[in-house]
Amino acid sequence: MEKIPSGWVSGLTGVAIFAGSLPATRIAVADFSPIFLTAARAGIAGLLGLALLLALRQPRPAIRDIPALAVTAGGVVIGFPLLTALALQHVTSAHSMVFTGLLPLSTAIFAVFRAGERPRPAFWLFSVAGAALVAGYAAAGGGQASLEGDGLMLGAIAVCGLGYAEGARLSRTLGGWQVISWALVLSLPAMLPLALLTAPASFAHVGAPAWAGLAYVSLFSMLIGFVFWYRGLASGGIAAVGQLQLFQPFMGLGLAALLLHETVSWTMLAVTLAAVLCVAGARKYANASSPAPKPRLSCAATRSPG
Repeated sequence: MEKIPSGWVSGLTGVAIFAGSLPATRIAVADFSPIFLTAARAGIAGLLGLALLLALRQPRPAIRDIPALAVTAGGVVIGFPLLTALALQHVTSAHSMVFTGLLPLSTAIFAVFRAGERPRPAFWLFSVAGAALVAGYAAAGGGQASLEGDGLMLGAIAVCGLGYAEGARLSRTLGGWQVISWALVLSLPAMLPLALLTAPASFAHVGAPAWAGLAYVSLFSMLIGFVFWYRGLASGGIAAVGQLQLFQPFMGLGLAALLLHETVSWTMLAVTLAAVLCVAGARKYANASSPAPKPRLSCAATRSPG
């Protein structure tokens, strides 16, 4: 039996953690505003990331890495959480989950432009086929169509793909958990004050499910999931491992049905399963042209990639 590469195992673990993000966000926005939720989850995760960096005495990133960390923070710390929280005020988490099937294509495109990867043409056939399935489903109004909600989800997918590719590129030299931790720390000066300014006047109306949703997106979606995800992308190839995100809608739909009792139609399941089948084909052709990471003359190059 062929041994599954560790990068793919790490990537799949990250995807499994991320699959709970949209259902947890849907629960949380029932009692929290999208802006407060975005700022609070980034602030909580940022403080934890800062504690980890200090406790393990991690050196500060080089000045040349700050712009890339800012792009990473803008995509996965601020952009994706805020846009999805806004979208989930208009659509169900089950409907929004189908859009995550577009993430592999978005990530692969940015992997070409930002990380220099060059998948073979056959890879793009499988990747585009998977993306077309979910895009066609959304265009047909599957689940719960909403022009505003769907537009916000498409914007979220675009900025998330950029944040994934940029963060994974940095992870090759800085390390996976270090990248997300520094990106979170970089966002703290904006996120902590914003959380205080947008906090509810009273938390008396906030139920236990909303607190649980906030805890999940803060600890798992914003920090722990990225430890595995960036490690997988850095070691297995951004475009290649990024195709594992086609499993995310399938996992998330199950969670939406189990936790939120949302309707998961047969059409929705069929589209998701068909998209998942594209992973096998894409994986076969994704790694061939991925470049080896370039060594850098800094102390960061000697750190563990995880």
